[in-house]
This record gives sequence, structure tokens and C-alpha cells, in this order.
Amino acid sequence: MNEHQRAGTERHLDGTAKPRAFILTGALAVVCRDPIYIEDLLRRGLKVLVITATDWRSYAEAHRGDPAHPASAINEIAFVDGSVESEGSFLPGVIEHAGRWREQYDVEGIYAVGETLVEPTGLVADYFGLPFPGLRASRACRSKYLQRWYMPDLSPACVLIPPGARGSVDDGAVRFPAVVKPATRHSSQGVLMVHGRAELAEQLLDYPEQETILVEQAITGQEYSIESLIQDGKTLYASVTRKETTDVDSQYFVEMAHTVPAPRDDAWDAVQRANEAMLDRLGFENGITHSEWRLDEHGEPHLMEVAARTPGDGIMLLYRLATGRPMEPEILRIALGEAADYPAAQRYARQVYVAHRPGTLVDVAVDWPGVEARWVNDGNPWPDIPPLAADAPAALRAVFVYESLGTKLGPIRSSDDRAVTFFIDAPTIAELDEIEERVRRAVTIHTTPL
Repeated sequence: MNEHQRAGTERHLDGTAKPRAFILTGALAVVCRDPIYIEDLLRRGLKVLVITATDWRSYAEAHRGDPAHPASAINEIAFVDGSVESEGSFLPGVIEHAGRWREQYDVEGIYAVGETLVEPTGLVADYFGLPFPGLRASRACRSKYLQRWYMPDLSPACVLIPPGARGSVDDGAVRFPAVVKPATRHSSQGVLMVHGRAELAEQLLDYPEQETILVEQAITGQEYSIESLIQDGKTLYASVTRKETTDVDSQYFVEMAHTVPAPRDDAWDAVQRANEAMLDRLGFENGITHSEWRLDEHGEPHLMEVAARTPGDGIMLLYRLATGRPMEPEILRIALGEAADYPAAQRYARQVYVAHRPGTLVDVAVDWPGVEARWVNDGNPWPDIPPLAADAPAALRAVFVYESLGTKLGPIRSSDDRAVTFFIDAPTIAELDEIEERVRRAVTIHTTPL
């Protein structure tokens, strides 16, 4: 507890005790998709407060009145205006709402479930003296160019283009092929490969003037991520996830498969060592990191980016299937200053996104005994998928459809363009690979031409 808390956040002016509360930040649909956060906090007797972008107001209005929906259990939802294209734009709104809540509640913890509000979340945690990644980590994990600043030796060669400097790019410092990245977006939005200066100049015209852009050397080897739990500056748990991406045959970088854990080999060890060096440079204190790495032609890992929040897509579900335990309760324990731990994987799990033909979605067929497509569009909570015994046969666990029937599906150029995914698990990698091929043949996305 720091001096701000001691100043009187535990009791009202009339002496009555303030309700104990925990703040979750990020996209409201992501908070509700995995209701374990809300359920765990309610079991602890904590009020659940959520700060989310204004875009989610209609979602809240649609679901707050439904007692079967996790949104109905949230005590207060605060909406903030801002844009990922304008750095720091969400911060004033977050501070305004947090200032109101510090008068009303005894805030015992805060955690950023999603990417957009990581930095404001860190500032609020710092005020209350709560466990959090640290000011440097909270800021740098939300900014790709600050990651390059703090870790140049772990990063690809890079040219930074600040707002208003598009016409003065030092072309001589750019190595082609190059990857163009908006500095503060997420979900692979706006990220693509260019092969020369003319193509680079044309692509830069597509970004808003106020947006900071990175132009980086393309690292084209295998991609991995590492999910790490850190408490009091020490890594409690770290595991490597293998990824498959679309850049093998396109100019975009969309993740199409995740495997938890990645097979243990020399790459695993190299990425783990680089990840520890990264955590040390950031001075990471408490929380979870999701860092993404690519290997160059010499097998050396290069940092693509790091986030101070849970991984996206279905990676959290993969950890539950692989280890037998959900990771979310441990994240909350860290945020509340309680001792946390997490087990090693005892099974392999994989999420695969199914490519589609652009057109209007008319059906998703699944030719598999006991499994049918389940629609999770509109941010609906995902159904519970319990883990299997470590030696259980390979299994198809679920097929999810993210879009409604009648939706127009375009080419897959960012994570938001993917429409159908499936989850599998198995005792061995060989069995996982074998069932993936069978499931790919069993899942058909039917579209009609636009």
C-alpha cells in the first residue's frame, strides 16, 4: 500500500467501509468471452469494474440485462473515447473514471485483459500501489518503437517514421524486403511486406498522418510466442507457442495456427533466453507477457513485439487443454499480490484457422461425429471446453464460427478477417498433426461469390 492508498481509499468520509473492488480493462467482449475473470472475482467478494472503449457501449446495452450473460454480473462499466491511431488518446478518460472510483471503492487490483488500455492501466495501478508490470514495461509494451529503443540488439533493423515525417524517410537505411508496421495497432492491422522504395512510398500514404510507423527488416523464419507469468520480478512460468502465418505466400502477417507447447528443440531454448533478456531490459515486475519472436537464417531470435496482457485468439484455451488448468486465476492472484503457480503442459493443443473463399457466408459444415459448428459471433461467451486426461486419444474439441450467416468475407489480411477456427489436442505432436489433417478435410466453409 502506498501513500495514496493510506490517504483514505478504504473508507468513505462518513467512516463506512468502501466496497472492495477490482478493475478489468480492455474490449468488453474479450472480458465477457472468458467469464472466469468475473466469476473468480465475484467468489472473492469483490465488485467487478470494467473500463472499455466507447465502441462497446451497444454491446453492453444488449447484454447487461441478460442474467445468463457475464456482462450482467459486472457492477459498473465505464466507457472511454480514443483511437489506436492516436497515442495516449484513451488515457484522459481512464484517469477520469479511475478518479471517480477511488472515491467510491477500495480498489484492490487492476488488470488489462486486452491490448488497448495497457498503458493507462499501469498508471492507475502505480497510483494505488498495486502489483503491475512497472511503468517502463506498461509503456514500452504498448509501443513497438519503444521496444526497439530499449532492445535494439534483440530487434530487427528498423527505421522509425514519426507523424509528419513521411516525406523525409531515410531510404538508405531501409533494408528490403521490409515490413511496414503501425506502432500502436494490434491484430496485425496495417502490417504488410514491401519489396522496394516505390512500394514503400505508396503504402505510407495509406496511414493517417498522426500515426507513427515502423519500417523493419523482414525476418522470415519460424515464428514463436512466449507466454510468461512474472511475480516480483521473477519468472514463475514460461512456455513457447509455435505459430503459422500467412506471410509464407502473401504480403500479410496473419496468424493461422498456434501450438501449445511448441516441440522442445534448439529454437525453444534460444527464444527462452532472448525472452529472459527482454524481461530484464523492461524491468518487468508483475503480470503476464505475450512476446512474439522470429528466427533469422542463423537461428537467432528477433523480437517482433511484446504485450503486457494475455495472448489473443484462443491461446488461453490452449493452455487449459495442454496443462489441465486455466491460467486466468493465476493472473488474478499476481494482480492481487497472492502467491501464484502454474503447471507444465502434459498434452499438446492446437488452434487452426480455416482459410475461406471470399464471398457471402452461407454455411459451415463439420463432418465429424459429435461435433458441430458453434457460433460465437457478436462477442458471445465461449462454451466451456474441459481438459482431457494426458493420455486421452487425439480429439477435435470445438469448431467456432466468428461471423454471422450472411456476412461478407473478404481476403484474410488481418486477424479480424478470419471467420472459422477449430481446436484439437493430443498426447503427442505426431498425433496432433495427424488429426489436424483429418479435421481440415472435415470442415467446409460455404460462401457464395460477392
